[in-house]
Amino acid sequence: MRRLIVPIAVAAALVAAAPVSAQRASLADRVAALEQQAAGNRGNVDLLNQLEQLRREVTALRSQVEELQQQNEQLKAAGRDQYLDIDGRLNRLEQGGALPAGPAGDAGASLPVPPPPADDAPSIHGDPGLLARGADERGAYETAFDALRSGEYARSAELFQDFLRQYPSGSYAPNALYWLGESYYVTQSYELAQQQFQALIDRYPTHDKAPGALLKIGLSQYGQQELDAAESTLSQVVSKFPGTDAARTADDRLRAIQLGRLR
Repeated sequence: MRRLIVPIAVAAALVAAAPVSAQRASLADRVAALEQQAAGNRGNVDLLNQLEQLRREVTALRSQVEELQQQNEQLKAAGRDQYLDIDGRLNRLEQGGALPAGPAGDAGASLPVPPPPADDAPSIHGDPGLLARGADERGAYETAFDALRSGEYARSAELFQDFLRQYPSGSYAPNALYWLGESYYVTQSYELAQQQFQALIDRYPTHDKAPGALLKIGLSQYGQQELDAAESTLSQVVSKFPGTDAARTADDRLRAIQLGRLR
């Protein structure tokens, strides 16, 4: 009987222990699942915190962008004011005998035109016979120049043309070419003016009016809104004739063109 009771008791104990171990395994799985869920929740919290930080950074960047835009507008306004100031000073410099070189669209504007400065007569040397014939040349030249000085620009253009036909290689021919170009320039006939100034440079590259002629080519190009060509020509004036009035005027116009591009 005792031999039967012992095995039965052992079996009963094993049967009773089985549910306990199973319960322990179930609890461990549940704890692991809860830990995993908690870790997931912490990840979500971290993600939310990162999103909030990004929102704050975006807000700060937007504020910086708006501030930079405001500064840019202020710089543009300052640039426009400086452009107008330089353009006004340049126009006053150009009042030595021509209208300010404005955009082509201003061709119909009515602007006051100051008289050109007195023109120095070129030195003439030679025998008395040549000097006597030169008196006629000088008289024809002065007649044309007086018309220009009086503001009769169409008449002065005709007179300078007549002079150049009669004295194509005369002592006053370079001056006549220059003032013929000026007669066209003051009436904003920029293309015709440019042709005369270019002819002067081509025929008399070392003449004392060559710097002014090259400057007026650049200003004529500017008047035709050929800004790239004008910049190139005016840069040549600055580099070829440093320290001259033409170079200073060219430099001012270059600055005006550059500032004008900011508008």
